[in-house]
Amino acid sequence: MAPKLPPHHPVEQSTASAAGGQASAHHAPPRGLLRWLLTTNHKEIGSLYLIFSLIMFFIGGIFALVVRAELFQPGLQLVNPEFFNQMTTMHGLIMVFAAVMPAFTGLANWMIPLQIGAPDMALPRLNNFSFWLLPVAFLLLLSTLLMPGGGPNFGWTFYAPLSTTYAPPSTTFFILSLHIAGISSILGAINIVATILNMRAPGMRMMDMPLFVWTWLITAFLLIAVMPVLAGVITMMLMDINFGTSFFNAAGGGDPVLFQHLFWFFGHPEVYIMILPAFGIVSAIIPTFARKRLFGYASMVYATASIAILSFLVWAHHMFVVGLPLVAELFFMYTTMLIAVPTGVKVFNWITTLFRGSITFEPPMLFALAFVVLFTIGGFSGLMLAIAPADFQYHDTYFVVAHFHYVLVPGAVFAIMAGVYYWLPKWTGHYPNVKLAQWHFWLSVIGVNLTFFPMHFSGLAGMPRRIPDYALQFADFNLVSSLGAFMFGASQLVFVAVVILCVRGGEKAPAKAWEGAEDLEWSVPSPAPLHTFETPPTFQRHEH
Repeated sequence: MAPKLPPHHPVEQSTASAAGGQASAHHAPPRGLLRWLLTTNHKEIGSLYLIFSLIMFFIGGIFALVVRAELFQPGLQLVNPEFFNQMTTMHGLIMVFAAVMPAFTGLANWMIPLQIGAPDMALPRLNNFSFWLLPVAFLLLLSTLLMPGGGPNFGWTFYAPLSTTYAPPSTTFFILSLHIAGISSILGAINIVATILNMRAPGMRMMDMPLFVWTWLITAFLLIAVMPVLAGVITMMLMDINFGTSFFNAAGGGDPVLFQHLFWFFGHPEVYIMILPAFGIVSAIIPTFARKRLFGYASMVYATASIAILSFLVWAHHMFVVGLPLVAELFFMYTTMLIAVPTGVKVFNWITTLFRGSITFEPPMLFALAFVVLFTIGGFSGLMLAIAPADFQYHDTYFVVAHFHYVLVPGAVFAIMAGVYYWLPKWTGHYPNVKLAQWHFWLSVIGVNLTFFPMHFSGLAGMPRRIPDYALQFADFNLVSSLGAFMFGASQLVFVAVVILCVRGGEKAPAKAWEGAEDLEWSVPSPAPLHTFETPPTFQRHEH
C-alpha cells in the first residue's frame, strides 16, 4: 500500500495507490544481463545512462589528471608531448559527449515520464537502441589510443587541417565513433519530443509542465537541429582524409576557416545543450528548499527558448581572430552580449525565489546554490570574451579554459549532482547520507575553485592552451590548479560512496521525500515502482 499523500497535491489519491500495485500486476522481468540488454523501461534505461556517464566521468577525469600532473611543474615531467595532446583531446571529447550529455539524458529518461504522468517514453524500443549505441561509440573512441599513431591529438574541437592532413590514422575511427554517438543523440531527442508533446497527463497544458521538462523539450529540438551539422562536418573530414577531396585543405582550393564555421555552428548550440537541462534541475530544487513557488515561471520558459534561438546566432565569437570582416565581428559581439540577457533573467528569478524563502540546506540545495554563484562567474568571463578587441588578447589562452570550465563543471556537472541527490530518494526509497554528501559538496567546491580560478590569471598573463610545458612565470598558478584538480577528482569517490550506500539502504524516504516538492513525481511511492501511471493521473493545476 502506498503512503498517504499530503493534501493539495497535483495528483488524486487513487492514482498513487494504483501506481503502488502495478509492479505486481506485471510479469517479472528477465534476470541478469539479458534484462539490461533488452529492457524498454524508462527507469532502467535512465539508470543505464547514469551509470555509463559516471564511468565515463571517471575515465575523462583520469585523462584530465594526466594533463594536470604533467603541468604540475614547468619542464616535461611524465608523458611525451604527443601523448599529452591525446589526453587533452580525449578528456574534452569524453567529458562532453560521454559524461555530461548522457547524464542529462539519463535524468530525462528517469524523470520526464514521472513528471508529466506518462507510463513510459513514447518509443521504448528506440530508447533501448539509443542507449546501446553509446557504449559501442565510446569503446571505439577509447580503442584509438591503442592504434598505431595513437588516438586523436588535435584538441576536442578537431580543427582542420590539423585533424585531416596531419592527424594519426585512427582519426577515421574517431569520426565513426562520433557518428554513432550522434545517431544516439538524435534518436533520444526525437523520443523526448514525442513523449512530451503526446503523453502528458490529462489536464496538463504545456505551461503546467515542470521546468526540467521544458528545458529538455527545447534541448531536444536543439539536438535535432545541430547534430546533423556535426555529422556533415565530420563526413567532409572523412572525405578529405580518405577520398582526396579538399573541403578544408587550402592547397586544393579548400578553406580551413570553413571547418570552424561549420564546427561552431554545431558547437555553440551544443554548449547550451549541456546547460539548459541544468537550468531545469536547479529550477526544481531552489523552490523546493526555499519553500516558495518559482518566481517568474513563464519568463523562465521564454528565457530558455530565447537562449536556444540566440545560440544559433553567436557561433563566430569563437573565431574573432581568423580575420572576420568588421561587420561580422560587430554582429557576433552584439548577439553574444544579447544572449546574456535571458541567462540574467534566469539568475534573477532564482535569487528572487530565494528572497525571504524558508531556506534549508540539504545536499541538493547546496549544489544548486553553488551552481548559481559559480555558473554566474563563468557567465561574466563569457561576457569578457564576447568583446571582440579584448578577445584578441584572451583567445586560446588559459582564460578561455577557465571560462568554459566554470560553465561546465560548477554549471553542468554540479547540476547533475544536485539532480542525483534530489531524486535519489525517489529512485532508491532511501535518503542519501547527509554527512558524506556535505563532505562531497565542500571538497568539490574548494577543489573546483582551486583548479579553475587560477587559470584566469595564468591566461591573462599569456599562458597558451594545450601546451605540455610552460615558462617559469606560470608555475605557481599551475601548481595550485593541479593540486585542486586532484582534490576535486578524489572527492568524486565520496559521491560514488554516497550513491552506493543510498542504493543499499539508509533512512527510508516517503513518497514526498522533500517537504517543499510539488511536482508529479512525488505522488508515486518511493522507490518508484517499475511501472507507474498505467492509469493516467488527473492533473490538478497550481497557478504559477
